[in-house]
Amino acid sequence: MASDLEHKAKQAFIDDHFDLAVDLYTQAIGMSPNNAELFSDRAQANIKLQNFTEAVDDANKAIELDPSMARAYLRKGMACLKLEEFQTAKAAVETGLPLAPESLKSKFSDLIKECDECIKEEAGEQANVESSTMNIAIPPESKGLGAAAAAIPKDAQAAAKPKYRHEFYQKPEEVVVTIFAKRIPAKNVSVDFGEQILSVTIDVPGEDAYTFQQRLFGKIIPANCRYEVMSTKIEIRLAKAQAIHWTSLEYSSEGSVVQKALVPSDGFKPSYPSSKPKKDWDKLEAQVKKEEKDEKLDGDAALNKFFRDIYKDADEDTRRAMMKSFVESNGTVLSTNWNEVGSKKVEGSPPDGMEMKKWEY
Repeated sequence: MASDLEHKAKQAFIDDHFDLAVDLYTQAIGMSPNNAELFSDRAQANIKLQNFTEAVDDANKAIELDPSMARAYLRKGMACLKLEEFQTAKAAVETGLPLAPESLKSKFSDLIKECDECIKEEAGEQANVESSTMNIAIPPESKGLGAAAAAIPKDAQAAAKPKYRHEFYQKPEEVVVTIFAKRIPAKNVSVDFGEQILSVTIDVPGEDAYTFQQRLFGKIIPANCRYEVMSTKIEIRLAKAQAIHWTSLEYSSEGSVVQKALVPSDGFKPSYPSSKPKKDWDKLEAQVKKEEKDEKLDGDAALNKFFRDIYKDADEDTRRAMMKSFVESNGTVLSTNWNEVGSKKVEGSPPDGMEMKKWEY
């Protein structure tokens, strides 16, 4: 049965039905939890859906089960690159390169080059920040005084103080804040959650303590918040008190109006803020959807789109019915009635004039 699900998942992926592919791979994994190939393939489908965090988790599991699987390293590198984890992405791809067949080596090499370019660009941005802090003028009368820093304006002192880069993305139910601080022992990190306050302190002996404190855009549930100190970053997960869209991480009087509620769905894709200028993907996606809606299809293309739209907008029972009937009938029956197909096996029903044949694995 697991192999049958895997075959159907691969076919769904080929047909660009990535949500269905993830669902089928998840069912197959439930039946074969030690199959590294299933995790690697689900990682690929998650990348297509822009579920990059989930893709990294799947790739890591595949590597754990089969450390020689080159494609798992490649997919981990691709997902980490999208998350702007450039060093981690490069390390994964470099590890997988010697394991890759000749047909894949060029992809590994291209991805390593892209990682190097991103790392170089990031280093250049950091160097610009550091050089700007060196141009702070100290009044001559303050030289030689034990309290020289007192003569420097507070804003200038804040600019001169080294900071860790941070960013955030959100889902309907949570906001994930990432502080990029490398090789910080967990014992030196303190995180406190308030009703609408996040406070992070990194206190490493011999260095000035770093404090990141924000009054947040919206309220959170402190008891449900958590954090994890990793080798390259601190990842903080804030549980939203309300499923609303945060237009920024920090509170502002202009942005304090009630935002549109977010409803969790398979199609929700978190956004990853960046300092780099980017295209208006929401506008582009809306345009593409409009073109797809207006496109006149016929034959199999029209039928496939019809079924795809049904699955996308269906409730859980309808989706279960569609997947169960499609898989058990070898693609010849597609039912939306769970009460009808849930309690029995769905037999294949080939079109008139055609013969049913069973797949051999």
